[in-house]
Amino acid sequence: MSDSPPASDGRHGVPWPQFAKDLSDPAKAHDKPEALDDLRVLDVSSGNFAALFTSSILAEFGAEVIRVEPPTGDVARLYSPEGVTHRGTGLAYLVEARNKRHVTLNLHTEQGRLLLVRLARHVDVLIESELPGQMDAWGIGYRQLSVLNPGLIYLAVSTHGQFGPRAAQVMPDYDITDQALSGVPYVTGEPEGEGPAESSAPTKQGNWIGWYVGGGFGALSVLAALHWRVVSGRGQFLDLTPSEAEMRFSDAGVIWYHAAQRIQERVGGLHIQVFPYTLIKTKDSYSFVAGFSDINFTGLTNIMGRPDLKERFATTKDRILKARELHQELERWSADLTAEDILHRFQDYMVHKRGPGTVATARLNRPEEVLAEPHWWERGVLQKVDDPDYGELLLQAPPWKMSRTPPRIKWACRPVGADNEHIYLKLLGLGKGDLQALRTAGVI
Repeated sequence: MSDSPPASDGRHGVPWPQFAKDLSDPAKAHDKPEALDDLRVLDVSSGNFAALFTSSILAEFGAEVIRVEPPTGDVARLYSPEGVTHRGTGLAYLVEARNKRHVTLNLHTEQGRLLLVRLARHVDVLIESELPGQMDAWGIGYRQLSVLNPGLIYLAVSTHGQFGPRAAQVMPDYDITDQALSGVPYVTGEPEGEGPAESSAPTKQGNWIGWYVGGGFGALSVLAALHWRVVSGRGQFLDLTPSEAEMRFSDAGVIWYHAAQRIQERVGGLHIQVFPYTLIKTKDSYSFVAGFSDINFTGLTNIMGRPDLKERFATTKDRILKARELHQELERWSADLTAEDILHRFQDYMVHKRGPGTVATARLNRPEEVLAEPHWWERGVLQKVDDPDYGELLLQAPPWKMSRTPPRIKWACRPVGADNEHIYLKLLGLGKGDLQALRTAGVI
């Protein structure tokens, strides 16, 4: 057997960035197959962006997602910055309605629940966010539906989970609750006793991080369950709480308390495990700077022209324990420099190999600077979608670049109940007269 590398596909001379783009350019996604185009998902969640994000990911990979809303529309359609809506729908919902069919169904009616049972026979995955036990009490929970559909993968999203001392608490799942219960916001923000009282309080993480972390883990669990179903032929029940998902973002905090009875406190822009690994204020913005190992800290002090700092903060432990003092030195250096100046100096040092060490920096972008960055547009991270119902929208595109089965956005959103006729006719054989009768009865 030869130890030589395998032959290339004939494009060996093409520069790697161009080769990678040719393989996985998102602009070519619509010419390629979808990884989950044989999957059907029923999303019956209510007002929950963790569940919505889970079904968005599956829809991006090609799953047929049927979004079930009450006849008046999901309350999540009202969530929007300053209450602004676009053609009657909140901006947050427009982000997570992508690629989904939208039907209406009133689960508070017996007839509506019977229709859900019929729909559940035809799907691979069901996602819900009712209070624990509510779907079961209605007769449409996992133990009932799995009898009719043994291959069903059932994802239940809730704040406290389906069992445990707190599971019976009547509490809808909200991002801020998930964040608070995870413990992560406790270590987010400026240190206690420094600056104005309001600035040293624990700070929730920006946007709906608890929900989005939970939704990402939800999609991962569904995909793992699908893989096992291929082997076993059986579905399963998935109990997901976004608070537990975000708890994984506690990093070493839990084990530090267990091992040393130490509580991780807020340190603001500093870091308790490595340093420098921080944001520093520049003349025009902020820059992220990393150079925490001995050799990389040497490189950072070389760039700064401050070899004395290497002696004052000689070890990794020194740099962590004296992080505040070292941070002040970094900001004295950066005070008269722009973020671009710092980037240029770091790149010059690295490209021309002016000394040892690998150091990193990045400008802290404001939202408008993110949108103006050509790099993201080249990579298809942002996408303008010309939606037939909502016009042109700018959306965050799927982050995965894949050569064979790339994800994609096919449409942005659908009005409430827009796909009632399509789905109920296709899956249940209901005609227009049936649908009209159901509308009159308040079922759809």
